[in-house]
Amino acid sequence: MTYLPYIIPSYALGILVPAGFGLAAFLRMRRADRRLAAIDPRRARRGDQS
Repeated sequence: MTYLPYIIPSYALGILVPAGFGLAAFLRMRRADRRLAAIDPRRARRGDQS
C-alpha cells in the first residue's frame, strides 16, 4: 500500500498555508501603508518618494 494520497496533500498544505499567510501579511502591509499615507502629514510635505 502506498501512502502517496496522504503525503502529497500534506506537502501541498505545507506550501500553500505559509504562502497564504505571507500573501495576507503583504496585503495587510500595503493597506496599512496606504492608510498611514492618508493621515501622515510628513508624507504630504516631502511628496510620494516610496
